[in-house]
Order: sequence, then C-alpha cells, then structure tokens
Amino acid sequence: MKKTICKYEYDTEKAVIIKKSTSGSFGDSAGYEETLYQTADGKYFVYVNGGADSIYPNEDIKRIAKDKVEAWIADHN
Repeated sequence: MKKTICKYEYDTEKAVIIKKSTSGSFGDSAGYEETLYQTADGKYFVYVNGGADSIYPNEDIKRIAKDKVEAWIADHN
C-alpha cells in the first residue's frame, strides 16, 4: 500500500518491517493487524488493517514520530 502524507510517500513495498502485531484470529471480524515500518531515509509509519467490526475496518497508513517508536514497540509485545 502507498499513501502520501504531507507530500511524503509511504510505501509498504519499499520499507522494512520492524514489528508486526495482531489482535484476534484469522476471520475474526473484530480482529486487526498493525505493522511498524521504517523507510530507507529513517521515517516510521504503521500500516493498519482489520475486519469490518475492528478499530481498523479499512487499511490505512499512519505516520509515527521517531521518538514514539520505542513506546509503540513496548505497547505491542
């Protein structure tokens, strides 16, 4: 998935996965996944996607500040 935020393109195919977190099981309409990525130039973003009844019913990309990455990882263990 690609998304442009503030004139910068975030692309899951060109970035490196740092951490993936899932909630629920396959086929669970309330289940979702969050995947933390890092771009080649050091920016971070989270790809989110989930079932129709989840907090992420549509796939999306959200920026995350570099100083928030460690806390995100700790919260998703």
